[in-house]
Amino acid sequence: MIKQWLQKNLKGDPVLWGIVFMFSLISVAVVYSATGTLAYKSHEGNTEYFLLKHSSLILVGLAFMWLAHKINYRYYSRLSLFALIVSVPLLLFTFFWGSNINEASRWITIPVINQTFQPSDLAKLALISYLASMLAKVQLELKDWKKTLVPMMLWTAGICGCIALTNTSTAVLLFATCMLLMFIGRVPLRYLGSTFLIVLVFGGMMLALGQRLDTAISRVEDFMDPNQTAFQLEQSYIAIATGGVVGKGPGNSDQRDILPHPYSDFIFAIILEEYGLLGGIVVLFLYLALLYRGLVTVANSTGAFGGLLSAGLSFSLVIQGMINMGVAVGLGPITGLPLPLLSMGGTSLIFTGISLGIILSVSRTDREIIKEVASPVNNGVAPSNTLVNG
Repeated sequence: MIKQWLQKNLKGDPVLWGIVFMFSLISVAVVYSATGTLAYKSHEGNTEYFLLKHSSLILVGLAFMWLAHKINYRYYSRLSLFALIVSVPLLLFTFFWGSNINEASRWITIPVINQTFQPSDLAKLALISYLASMLAKVQLELKDWKKTLVPMMLWTAGICGCIALTNTSTAVLLFATCMLLMFIGRVPLRYLGSTFLIVLVFGGMMLALGQRLDTAISRVEDFMDPNQTAFQLEQSYIAIATGGVVGKGPGNSDQRDILPHPYSDFIFAIILEEYGLLGGIVVLFLYLALLYRGLVTVANSTGAFGGLLSAGLSFSLVIQGMINMGVAVGLGPITGLPLPLLSMGGTSLIFTGISLGIILSVSRTDREIIKEVASPVNNGVAPSNTLVNG
C-alpha cells in the first residue's frame, strides 16, 4: 500500500527523491547538534527550539518541492521573465532598506510571520530558468544569436550586479553557473567572451558601490597569505582534525560552541567532527549522486528547455555544495554560502526545494511523454501536444 501511494504521488526520478530524503534526515541530525548550545542559551534551556523550527522548514521545503514537481516544467519558461522583472526591485529594495545582518543587507523581513526572505534566491532561480528558455528557443537557429544574446547578456549582468551589491559569493556563483549553462547551450565562444567581459565590468562596478568590497578583498588576501589563518578556518581545522576517520559521534561536537555559524556556513566541519572522514565521504557522494541524477534527467529529456533547465539547476546546487565544503577544508576563501539541503535556513530551503521539484518535473513530464509515445494505443506516434524541442 505504501509503495503504491509513493508511486502515485511521488513522480519523476525515484533515486532523486531518495537522495533528497537522505539529505533531509542528515540535516535534521546535524543542525540539532550544531544549535544545541545556542538554543539552550537563547531560549531558556529549550534545546529543541531550532530542531522543531528547522524540521518544520524542511517539511515546508519538501512541500514546495512536491508542488513544483506536479507542474509541467514548460510553465516555468513563461514565469521566468516575470520573476526576473520582480527580482530587480526586490534586490534594490533589499540593498537600501533590507534587514542588516552581519554587515550585509541581504534579507527582507516578512511582516506577521517575522520570517526573513532573501530575494537573491528568487533571482537565481528566475535567471537560470530564463537562460534555459532563451537558449532552447535558438537551438534550431544557431545563426540568430544576436537577437537572443543581448537580452541574455543584459539580464545576466543586471541580476549578478544587483546581487553583488550585498552578496559577492552568490553573485560569483550565479555568474559561473550562467556561463556554464551558456556553454552547454552551444553559445559561440566569442559571444561567451563578450558576455564574460560585460558582466565582469558591470559586476565589478556594482561590487565597488555595494557593501561587501572590503570584506571580499580581505577574505581573498587572508586566503592567499600563507602565514595567516582566519579564525573560522582555524576552528574548522580543529573540528576536522579531532573528528578523525569515524568521528566523535552524533551530538559530541566541541567546536559548535566556538566556530561561527556552525549550523550554516561551516556545517560541513561539524559533520566531519561528529561523523569523521566517512561521514564527509557520504555527504560528498550524495552531492555527486544528485548531480548524476540531474544529468540523467538531462540525457532523457525530450526537449531542449527541459534538459538545459535541469542542467542549470543541478550544477547550481552541486557547485554551491562543493564550494561550501571546499571552504570548510581550506581550499578556498571564506564565503557566506550555506550548504544546500543541509544548512539551517529559511527561504533557502524553500527555493532549493522548488529547484529540485523543477528537476523532478522535467523527469516526470518526459517519462510520461515517453510512456505515452510507447503506448500501443499511439502505435509509437508522438501525440500532437508533445513539444519535442521544448
